[in-house]
Amino acid sequence: MNDQIDVSIVIVSWRVKRLLRQCLASIYHETKSINFEVFVVDNASSDGTEEMVKGEFPEVKLIVNKENLGFAKANNQALSLARGDFLLVLNPDTEIINNAVEKTVKFMRQTSTAGVTGCRLLNPDKTSQPSVRGFPTLSAISLLMLKLHRVLTNLPTFKKYFGKSIDYNKTQEVDQVMGAFFMIRRELVRKIGIFDEKFFIWFEEVDYCYRAKLAGWRVYYFAGAEIIHHYGQSFNQLLNVRKQTWLNRSALRYFRKHHSIFAYLLLLLIYPFSILISLLVQILKLK
Repeated sequence: MNDQIDVSIVIVSWRVKRLLRQCLASIYHETKSINFEVFVVDNASSDGTEEMVKGEFPEVKLIVNKENLGFAKANNQALSLARGDFLLVLNPDTEIINNAVEKTVKFMRQTSTAGVTGCRLLNPDKTSQPSVRGFPTLSAISLLMLKLHRVLTNLPTFKKYFGKSIDYNKTQEVDQVMGAFFMIRRELVRKIGIFDEKFFIWFEEVDYCYRAKLAGWRVYYFAGAEIIHHYGQSFNQLLNVRKQTWLNRSALRYFRKHHSIFAYLLLLLIYPFSILISLLVQILKLK
């Protein structure tokens, strides 16, 4: 009996039971020709997720947290137990189609330099969804924290950061891929470890791609596999101020690790103005 695991699929879930059920069903329906294991880490959903997984998908390795530990720490709980040659961090608001997992594993086996790979993300109507960005710059993140990206969309700094020039029909090396479908090579984990748990949510995959590149590995966008992504379903349950607070803290952590002290202090100065703007936006939306 072959007990080799080609890929370990890790899903962190928070209050998205319906979408998680759909995601798990798609994995088992669409992933046929490789050996895989599935972990679900539930971050205290309290919506019946635990009972649903146990009852409908007994083969899933379920970890239930009593509190929301965040994305990085919850993923690490499963990644530390995973046995696969490749580790796929997958959002619960995704659907696997057209054997996407096996295609990506095959691509990574054929591409020895690939430390991290993301695939094509599609909206529910099958239109292409942006999933590739450049590494954060001080100018881009400063303006983003102040929500000026909504009115200054044509600035070169935003075009580069948001990957406006990416041809999603072409497989290519990139800076970072979205964490909704984030396949990692086992050898990379041995070299740089898993996610930095000081990121509660956001920037953990950006940090991981940056660390991978520093270690001599490459990050790829693979156009040959695609999945459906119901974007932001967990975070849509949060109000603007809370989301902005998490984003700001993660940005500060990233810049403290990878940029100058000047850049970090400037973002720290912008922080309260960013929260004030988010509060005003939230109040206006509630009126």
